Amino acid sequence: MERYAIKGGNPLAGEVEIAGAKNAALAILAAAIMTDETVLIENMPDVRDTNVLLEAIQEIGAIVERVDKSRVKVNGSTITNVSVDYEFIKKIRASYYLLGALLGKYKHAEVPLPGGCNIGSRPIDQHLKGFRALGASVEIRNGAIVTQAEKLKGSHIFLDMVSVGATINIMMAASMANGRTIIENAAREPHVVDVANFLNSMGANIKGAGTDVIRIKGVEKLHKTEYSIIPDQIEAGTFMFAAAATRGDVLVKNVIPKHLEATTAKLEEIGCEVKEFDDSVRVIASRELRKTHVKTLPYPGYPTDMQPQIAAALTMAKGTSIVTESIFENRFKYVDELARMGANIKVEGNTAIIDGVDRLTGARVSASDLRAGAALVIAGLSAEGITIVDDIVYIQRGYEDFEIKLRSLGAEIEKVSTEKEIQKFRLRVG
Repeated sequence: MERYAIKGGNPLAGEVEIAGAKNAALAILAAAIMTDETVLIENMPDVRDTNVLLEAIQEIGAIVERVDKSRVKVNGSTITNVSVDYEFIKKIRASYYLLGALLGKYKHAEVPLPGGCNIGSRPIDQHLKGFRALGASVEIRNGAIVTQAEKLKGSHIFLDMVSVGATINIMMAASMANGRTIIENAAREPHVVDVANFLNSMGANIKGAGTDVIRIKGVEKLHKTEYSIIPDQIEAGTFMFAAAATRGDVLVKNVIPKHLEATTAKLEEIGCEVKEFDDSVRVIASRELRKTHVKTLPYPGYPTDMQPQIAAALTMAKGTSIVTESIFENRFKYVDELARMGANIKVEGNTAIIDGVDRLTGARVSASDLRAGAALVIAGLSAEGITIVDDIVYIQRGYEDFEIKLRSLGAEIEKVSTEKEIQKFRLRVG
């Protein structure tokens, strides 16, 4: 089993390049099968989640050609099977995007109920409500969602709650339905906009993405395109908080600063200097960190996927900070691990109360999910001594070359597999 061995105490300094957005890439890869022509996708993050989804797409008969690490060609003309294997779904939740893609193109899809990170229940009732509104039958059969229709008809759909997944899934299916569809209370996240732009580049007719009302005029077929995925705002935010926690100075390149506004605002509140450029941001943490209060909200609010990372930084901020999680009910599993490193955190319901301490100390900790794992790495980089982070398979789901990028900023971090390798690391770093 792979782990990270980290010796903390080095302020991160230098430049880091951000990869394509994982959450956009997963939906765009699924949508790429909706045409019978070849689609070229650029700036694709080379992470476990995207690689598993590409395998799932190949398994149902599509042609997948890796041009290089960040570019892939997908051709959906050879798809022979609308039933996705459970092996892929249990690894990544976002395989459910194949529901909307297959339903839109073939009017039939069978996808097992999803897996992914264990951060609480993420019901897909809004997805299914949308498919039914478009005229599809939906049933759960043998652990799979089976949805089919003679034809899809445009509809007026009001989502009961803001859901990125449901917005994207309904948008994909509706783009090949007869007539017009309106999605109200739609998610406004940057990756929703990116998927809409991608579908439009294939000939779809989608307006209003990025607002809470999306209007779609269905088209008969989609065509080939070449498309570059937006930068990953969560990877960018993770490096920004790593700079803050280690009292570093990092230029984060290949970003869209507008997407980072909620993260930037919190960094400035806790005492960092953030300089914005056209496609990069620089975080300078030369002063002692201060307390803050933060509540996760749908975009443009503070992202739930950045909640563990700010909490890791706040463990060493002066005063008492309060972090409220309003999206997922099970997102504080990492708190016990931070406590092993000397953090003073108390969880009450959906709120974490963090009393800042002078320092964290290295310990053996375990990642419980993707973003929690990133938070433990941030804590390890800023702690005294050596930290071992187990179960980094979660981290590899969403961060490309994480330890390589951190080393380029001066971090002492290595991927290790055995106790012997851990001992070697300890001896090497003293």
